[in-house]
Amino acid sequence: MIPIRQYWNLLRRYLRHQRTRIAGLGVLLACGIGLQVANPQLVKVFIDRALGGEPVDRLVPLAVAFLVVAFGQQAFTVAAAWVAGHVGWNATNELREDLASHLLRLDMGFHKQHTPGEMVERIDGDVTALSNFFSQFAVQVVGNAALVVGVLALMIVESPVVGLPIAALAAVTVGLLGWLQRVATEWWRQERASSARYFGFVGEAITAAEDVQGNGAGGYVRSRGARIHREWLPRSVRGWHGWSLSWSANTAYFGAANAIVFALGAWSFARGDLSLGSVYLLAHYAEMIRHPIERIREQVDDMQKAGAAVVRVRELLDIENALADDGSRQLPPGSLSVELHAVDFAYSDGDRDGERVLHGLNLHLEAGRVLGVLGRTGSGKTTIARLLTRLYDPEAGEVRLGGVPVREVPLQALRTRVGIVTQDVQLFRASIRDNLTFFDDTVPDNRLWAALERLGLDGWVRSLPDGLDTMLDAGGGGLSAGEGQLLAFTRIFLEAPGLVILDEAASRLDPATERLIHAATEHLLGGRTGVVIAHRLDTVQRADDILIMEAGRIVEFGRRAELAADPESRFSGLLRSGIEEVLA
Repeated sequence: MIPIRQYWNLLRRYLRHQRTRIAGLGVLLACGIGLQVANPQLVKVFIDRALGGEPVDRLVPLAVAFLVVAFGQQAFTVAAAWVAGHVGWNATNELREDLASHLLRLDMGFHKQHTPGEMVERIDGDVTALSNFFSQFAVQVVGNAALVVGVLALMIVESPVVGLPIAALAAVTVGLLGWLQRVATEWWRQERASSARYFGFVGEAITAAEDVQGNGAGGYVRSRGARIHREWLPRSVRGWHGWSLSWSANTAYFGAANAIVFALGAWSFARGDLSLGSVYLLAHYAEMIRHPIERIREQVDDMQKAGAAVVRVRELLDIENALADDGSRQLPPGSLSVELHAVDFAYSDGDRDGERVLHGLNLHLEAGRVLGVLGRTGSGKTTIARLLTRLYDPEAGEVRLGGVPVREVPLQALRTRVGIVTQDVQLFRASIRDNLTFFDDTVPDNRLWAALERLGLDGWVRSLPDGLDTMLDAGGGGLSAGEGQLLAFTRIFLEAPGLVILDEAASRLDPATERLIHAATEHLLGGRTGVVIAHRLDTVQRADDILIMEAGRIVEFGRRAELAADPESRFSGLLRSGIEEVLA
């Protein structure tokens, strides 16, 4: 069962900015309900007067009043639905924004354990399940509940003999619907979990489509998708079974209510206790109750789905970042020194889970110097970059930048001063301008052109069809890998960081842009501390110092010129052999 408090907390948090609109919605609902219960009273009077021999000219005003009230009631209903829709979508859009912002702040350990497709389903799918709950709750639950209470009160006033049994039947039906909602909420939660798992799988399959086709793994992908579907199907059937039970309960109410009204109404009419108009009024009210209960039932179905979504949304919002972000110190201006003190690290997020990848690292890189990091794949090179950008924290030891422990610096401030470019540059379906500024429209064009000119890239951008307004496809479609790197270099240059990390950034260069990349690297690293992680020896020619990693340990560190001149050094041996593949 999902406590009503959890629903209320979401409603209160995301509806508090729309108090005026909600107040207007309440007025519209009250007017609509008042007109809805008034119209049958006009029909009752019309029937009784017509049977009593009232002249036609005395009946026409009643018919006109009926039409006016009916049109007015429909107008208020439409207006209430329109306002409720706006309220709901504004609330859920705000919730989506909060969820996305929260997930972006979480550590890499969380993101390693969850696929992008799953997160899209959690942010969009679960919140969409809440959208109808937000937009229709007031109209379909509060409004219809008020209508049911008002109609039952009028029925009891008109005839306690008929009204009281109908009221008791309605109370039993609503109680039964509430019990079914509590039972079915868990069924829908399991269905939503299977849905998220499936969309996560689809996201993985689409991303890896080239590898899947190229390696003949289509059969495996189809088989895995079928297994997930076999798990999803019974959960979906069970969820819809809850819907069918509530539908059956409402249908049973309608049949029983009609039987009570016709039996007791006919008996009261035969005794002379009720006029024919009164019997019609009671029958109409009994039918009228069916519709709001049906709406409440539908909302209960949505609440079943929303209840599961509420749980999953709360689970996401309650996940805490594994990286504490309570620091208050600032990094010094200018280039930043890099220090590692007895750093141990092991992944615990499914990526080589539990295997220690760094062992007691000690390193001191002076500010303004460029460090070239070499080593085989899996030696720990990229892990060092992740620790310097604080995507992870070490298990033991300490990382310092500019003499300040990175744990004591706010994450946002740290990552503003540390820039990183990897071989996989993320580009968005947007203009070059938006890709360079990450959609910050406060960055003036003259600043962008100055950065591009400083890196020697202004001529390349001007040669594009629309310059800064050239649209890029998602993932950088239409650009070579090297051109994507050029844009990433400019992003970093705009931030003016004190430490620049190039993690295999030159591993996929194409000949057409290799010269531009090397020139841009010179400008980017000029006057800054740099860490260049590479497989290729020629990539570290710009380095002042060389660090060679092996199995998570530093096996050699020193000035590049000195190591190159020392025939006993590993670096000198690599230069003499000319075999770069030993690093791959």
